[in-house]
Amino acid sequence: MAHGSRQIQSQAQQQIQTLSPQQILVVKLLELPAVELEERIHAELLENPALEQGSEETTTDDYAESSLAESTSDADTGDYDSLGDYLTEDDIPDYKLQENNRSRGEQPEEIPFSDVTSFYELLRQQLRERNLSEHQFELTEYLIGSLDDDGLLRKSLESISDELAIYVGINATIEELEEALSIIQDFDPPGLGARNLQECLLIQLRRKWKPGKLNVLLMLQEQIITECYEEFTRKHWDKIARKLNIDEECLAEAIEEITKLNPRPGASLGETIGRNMQQIVPDFLVETYDDGSINISLNNRNVPELRMSRDFTVMVEEHTKNRSNQSKESRDAMMFLKQKMDAAQGFIDAVKQRQNTLMTTMQAIIDLQRPFFLEGDESLLRPMILKDVAERTGLDISTISRVSNSKYVQTNYGIYPLKYFFSDGYTTDSGEELSVREVRRILKECIDGENKKKPLTDDELAEILKEKGYPIARRTIAKYRQQLNIPVARLRR
Repeated sequence: MAHGSRQIQSQAQQQIQTLSPQQILVVKLLELPAVELEERIHAELLENPALEQGSEETTTDDYAESSLAESTSDADTGDYDSLGDYLTEDDIPDYKLQENNRSRGEQPEEIPFSDVTSFYELLRQQLRERNLSEHQFELTEYLIGSLDDDGLLRKSLESISDELAIYVGINATIEELEEALSIIQDFDPPGLGARNLQECLLIQLRRKWKPGKLNVLLMLQEQIITECYEEFTRKHWDKIARKLNIDEECLAEAIEEITKLNPRPGASLGETIGRNMQQIVPDFLVETYDDGSINISLNNRNVPELRMSRDFTVMVEEHTKNRSNQSKESRDAMMFLKQKMDAAQGFIDAVKQRQNTLMTTMQAIIDLQRPFFLEGDESLLRPMILKDVAERTGLDISTISRVSNSKYVQTNYGIYPLKYFFSDGYTTDSGEELSVREVRRILKECIDGENKKKPLTDDELAEILKEKGYPIARRTIAKYRQQLNIPVARLRR
């Protein structure tokens, strides 16, 4: 007996946030430090003939008035209704990229600054050696930028997929991101791209396998991390021995090998590379004066000034005057001119918006960390997170994150990455709010003053800090100690 089928049609509303090409351009420019911005502008100058380098021209002539009249008549006929945006005296932007960013007196001299080679750049070098599609390359590069300083991926792939769609305009499935992440996990040193410590250790163990060779000890190590990870982190060796039915000698040998693995592959990569001769060009120049005033400016001395091409505007004028006798070729040429001028104006506006956003963000950081900029004392840095700056500026947290990433500021006391001024807060028993950086400083002082013949354990350090008014858990002590690159007590003898 045949059954009939029914088709049911339904409607559902779905809210999707997308970015326009202009917004995507602004986001991309915002992420660039000063040197890369200069390169990006030079590339745009070569690509778009409607954009040219040079100072503003303030001359006025009959061209602007006639062009305005022509654009008005065009609006009546419906042809080229947006060309009036470029046929007035406003076709040259009313801002300069350099002149308004001078500090008091003479421009401060740039301080050469050698930085530790970023493991992010080293990963990108490994990425460029892979034969990937453009889509795979973009996803993998974004994941590299999402790794933390330890080389681990703390974000979920679902949230990264959303970020790509909203901020970059790239649609990526979880499966595609998994594939891109597996590429990173194949990079050196082993353990990069892991989503937690357990996966980090497993990646390193599996990289030790040699085809065709059976390694019983390696199998045991992998079994411990896979099946007894919780017991391993709690150092319950007896439980592991009973669960895996192994003797203490085998267990001790396996544990010794596991402890040689690197829980922070990203940090160790940076340490092993050492210092290079790459000069860091600060994005901001901050000067502090004896009267307590602070002056902030953008370091745009090597960034060219931009304006709309006068040759293009003259050509548009000629085409507009002969509009009634235009052939198809002339109309196509007019559309080409308009597209290039739209792109040029959009690029100029994006550079201007980047400038305003950077200045607004840096001013908020100075306001929040004013004592440090006046004295240069690290202990004066107050707790500050991205949300604090976002609330003060009215900008989105993701925007503040992009500004603070890969940017440097030159102060009276040296050059600092913007990330230096961000740290979580900690509240003492007395209600005093301290920066985590200050707590780490106190911890380091305790370790520096310890008896090296009998170094303090993490439990003992936690007890000492508790007596000083900082009730911090042992696990937190261990975390801060690792951030300070201080080994465990038995290795400090």
